[in-house]
Amino acid sequence: MIKLEKKQVKIISIIIALVFIGSVVALALTQSGGMAAAKNGNVGTIDYRQVMMSHPDLQNVETQMQTEIETVRKEFEERAAGMTTDQEKQDYYQQSQERLRNKQQELIEPIEQSIKDAVKKTAEAKGLSVVIEQSAVVYGGQDITQDVIAKLKK
Repeated sequence: MIKLEKKQVKIISIIIALVFIGSVVALALTQSGGMAAAKNGNVGTIDYRQVMMSHPDLQNVETQMQTEIETVRKEFEERAAGMTTDQEKQDYYQQSQERLRNKQQELIEPIEQSIKDAVKKTAEAKGLSVVIEQSAVVYGGQDITQDVIAKLKK
């Protein structure tokens, strides 16, 4: 066993106390740094619905969907006339609905991706680390909705 003098024990105790205090100070600084970052406005907000409704390609998607709906409706009426049971009609109706959902997803996906890209570019340009839906925010944040809309229209 190592035998320590009183002086050495005091020095070791002081070093341990300093390390502990340093750790507490470092932890406090990192925590307050997060609060300072939030106060400095590195959180962006966006009205996603407004951005989606303002997207330049949305009208084209709506037109394509209306055409697809009309096509599916006509096909359903033609095929349903030859079906003998309600179950057959219901099954075909569900298949038609699934077809429309898939078409809608196919058409909306590129718009959603372009919005995501525009949000990312806008956030990076403004130094924002987080962008959240405006409806989820009670207080604070920097609204970038109009900036994203402008970037999409370029």
